[in-house]
Amino acid sequence: MKKPPIRELADSTPIPGRPVRGSQTGQPIMALFDLLGRAWAMGIVWQLDDGPFTFRQLQSACENVSPSLLNRRLKELRTTGLVDHDTTGYHLTAMGMELLELIRPLGAWSDDWADRLLSDQS
Repeated sequence: MKKPPIRELADSTPIPGRPVRGSQTGQPIMALFDLLGRAWAMGIVWQLDDGPFTFRQLQSACENVSPSLLNRRLKELRTTGLVDHDTTGYHLTAMGMELLELIRPLGAWSDDWADRLLSDQS
């Protein structure tokens, strides 16, 4: 995968080695949490499991997130190597797919957690 030159990265894009939320030294895990903790970043990665998507298809899949926010997140996810775009649309890169494989168990765990919470409230 071709790495984007640092000068092309937006100043606010979380990058390991640069200060991010929760880490002045930019620890890699904190940079990842900062990136994925941004509005719709995780949702975009999750939706692209069913990709590729055009911009409008992805916007619809993400509950009609605003075009400006979707565009900003896609730029961040592209510059950090998790998402790419070609003639078929936006899709996860190999690194993005690796990340999704790590996140999937959290999805299963969260379903069980929700069931337990809801059954405890009954």
